[in-house]
Amino acid sequence: MNRRARVIAFYLPQFHPIPENDEWWGKGFTEWTNAAKAKPMFRHHYQPHLPADLGFYDLRVPETREAQAEMAREHGIEAFCYYHYWFAGRQLLERPFKEVVSSGKPDFPFCLCWANETWTGIWHGASDRILVEQTYPGDDDHRAHFNSLLTAFTDNRHLTVNGKPVFVIFRPLQIPNVHHVTDLWREMALKAGLKGLHLVASHGNPWWDPRTSGFDASTNAPLPDLRPWISRRQLFRWARQRYETVAGLPTIYRYEEAIDLLMPVAVDGFDNYPCVIHAWDNSPRSGRNGLVLHGSTPELFRRLLRGALAVRARVPVEEKLIFLKSWNEWAEGNHLEPDLKFGRGYLQVIQEEISHSVLPASRAES
Repeated sequence: MNRRARVIAFYLPQFHPIPENDEWWGKGFTEWTNAAKAKPMFRHHYQPHLPADLGFYDLRVPETREAQAEMAREHGIEAFCYYHYWFAGRQLLERPFKEVVSSGKPDFPFCLCWANETWTGIWHGASDRILVEQTYPGDDDHRAHFNSLLTAFTDNRHLTVNGKPVFVIFRPLQIPNVHHVTDLWREMALKAGLKGLHLVASHGNPWWDPRTSGFDASTNAPLPDLRPWISRRQLFRWARQRYETVAGLPTIYRYEEAIDLLMPVAVDGFDNYPCVIHAWDNSPRSGRNGLVLHGSTPELFRRLLRGALAVRARVPVEEKLIFLKSWNEWAEGNHLEPDLKFGRGYLQVIQEEISHSVLPASRAES
């Protein structure tokens, strides 16, 4: 049976305490810390975002991970793309995914996205505070990094395209001599008995050709620059209603007005996998330095999802990838998981548009 798309949701593992976050932000800090304390900053500002069906979960609990996978599967999502943090051999927030791999549960497809950015204090509005610097020491580190991923790459649940494990890199052009690195990893994959790697570069410009840097495809996971689309009249009206100055507010855009810029575009000559952003509000992390896509609804999201489906309509089934940003970034207002306002509204849109036809997703079945 044919299917309209292979839908993959980015997945944040920051829902369990780690010693580093305890030290930086206080005992027990998780993504919920910022999400739960958020307050409205202007009239009709939707904050805080509070979870519904799954509650304030802890990703160290296997039953939580099972419930997430079942909910995603039920609504037509094929895989989670777990954010992966590697800092010259040091890993952070790795426990949930390592337990997924070692336990074999949930039986739900996955891939990884190397979120190769320096960690700063931006979550608390202190972007100039360096917590962990992202560095690239050289080939020995790249080899060690690949070897650390090999158990995941050889897992039957790993998402593949034409038999090759999918691996996403969030900031590909920050890696020195990145084409050499992709060549090195492909060589190591073949020596390890894999068919190769399907490397996806995250890039804000959909017309950038990923093949020039050694990648098979691209996706536009970083939030695009929306500054040209700001509705200043609306911004000043919101400010006036709150008796505040514009300088005291986050940057605000109407989601509906920004849809044209967020809409996936068709490109020729290479694969650009659409990344659909259904909502965004990182003011719980960054306060007045945040960015708010105001007024997102499931029906507006449906327009973007349909646009993404149209872009990938004529490609082979294996390459009908669409990324969703994101499954559970609660402190960025960017979660498909049910909340108290919309419930399963966004998930129901995915189910209605996608899952009327589903194919097996694991390597063993593909």
